[in-house]
Order: sequence, then structure tokens, then C-alpha cells
Amino acid sequence: MNDSTPSSSDRDSVDLQRLRWRCRRGMRELDQLFGRYLDRVWGDASPADRVVFERLIACEDDRLWRWFLGDDIPDDPDLHALVDRIRALPI
Repeated sequence: MNDSTPSSSDRDSVDLQRLRWRCRRGMRELDQLFGRYLDRVWGDASPADRVVFERLIACEDDRLWRWFLGDDIPDDPDLHALVDRIRALPI
């Protein structure tokens, strides 16, 4: 590999930075929930789990907030399971 070719860890770092940017919401609470997931789970998440997370962050904030408050649940069982896992992460 030459010096101009980014390593896998460099690409992962850039991807994570981009993902963090996509996770920025208008609500501090959602920012914290998503940040906690990225800090604690993302690195060990399977490719399938990562796809589900990216689908989750593509949802509208008001819908996300209702899901995380427990006022509503996602129709999609994968999103529902992920919301539950994120809610269960220790502060």
C-alpha cells in the first residue's frame, strides 16, 4: 500500500465522522441517544445492524422522539428492536 491510499481504519474514522454528522438533530436528547449508540455499539455492530441504524436516522425527528419516549413503536420490527436497544444503553 502506498502512502496516499487510506487505511481501513482511516476510512472507518471518516465514515464514523460522516455518520455522526448525519445523527445531529434539532433535539439534544436525540443527539445524545445516537451519540451513545455510536460510541458504544457501532464499532462492533454487524453490517446488517449498521444498515438498520442508518434507516433509523433517516426517520423524521418527531417520529423518532415518540419512539424513544415509548409513546409509539415502529411498525418495522428491526427498527423497533434497535430503538429498544438504544433506549436500554446506560447513561
